Amino acid sequence: MAPEEILTPFAGRELILGGQRSGKSRRAEERAAQWLARAPSHRAVLIATATAHDEEMRARIARHRADRAQRVPAMLTVEESLHLGAALARHSEPGTLVLVDCLTLWLSALLMPAAAGAEPHDLRTAQAALLHALHDARGPVVLVSNEIGLGVIPLGREVRAFVDALGHLNQAVAQACGRVTLMAAGLPLCLKESP
Repeated sequence: MAPEEILTPFAGRELILGGQRSGKSRRAEERAAQWLARAPSHRAVLIATATAHDEEMRARIARHRADRAQRVPAMLTVEESLHLGAALARHSEPGTLVLVDCLTLWLSALLMPAAAGAEPHDLRTAQAALLHALHDARGPVVLVSNEIGLGVIPLGREVRAFVDALGHLNQAVAQACGRVTLMAAGLPLCLKESP
């Protein structure tokens, strides 16, 4: 595949997977920037799922915002850490690319609420709502998620359950997407390409 074909926005749905600092968010932002450049009527909306619970995360979010503002200044950002399916349905329009960054943090918010004593959310219902919204999306959707199942099996039961849940979520989303890209060291590897 020629480099210009690799970077051409996919008109349907794409899942971009990778480890931390693999280049997956930057790749998704490239998709959004190229979508915006294709027509003056195109729009792009980022649904950011991160929640700042400590100073390090606040700084990380601020850095991501500043970087995004330079790379894709025309992209609107909305924050939604729990009701991702509803947010996707609300912002998906013909001519609008919706970028979801990222499924991993969304899953963390569902399964491990930060509020003391809060119960985990119903993952089955939330995942079904996301997949339904993805199926019904009226414009292109790019989703970012971590691939964390390649390392050592975690010792803790809760961590193993999270790794399993993210693996199942990634598989379900990959089935619903026409393109799946794995990022490693800033380089893309196409895992799936459907017409």
